[in-house]
Amino acid sequence: MKWYQKSAEQGNATAQNTLGLMYRNGYGVAQNDSEAVKWYQKSAEQGNATAQYNLGFMYRNGYGVAQNINIAVEWYRKAAEQGNQNAKNNLQRLGY
Repeated sequence: MKWYQKSAEQGNATAQNTLGLMYRNGYGVAQNDSEAVKWYQKSAEQGNATAQYNLGFMYRNGYGVAQNINIAVEWYRKAAEQGNQNAKNNLQRLGY
């Protein structure tokens, strides 16, 4: 956790996404969806497709943020454009 935190704070997108996963699932830290969203957002904005998918998932389900399908679709689309199959599947399920 310590090293992921340091790397994430220095702007490493992969570490930011991993830190989001750790907060989402309570690995090594208290489970905290809002903190997970914060780190997914930082990573997603840098173009990390997995984080974009994860952020879409959080918005779709209202975990750590107000549920918002439109924002979820935006992030799913960004991830899908990079080939993320889970994002493509979710877009299809949502009718997009």
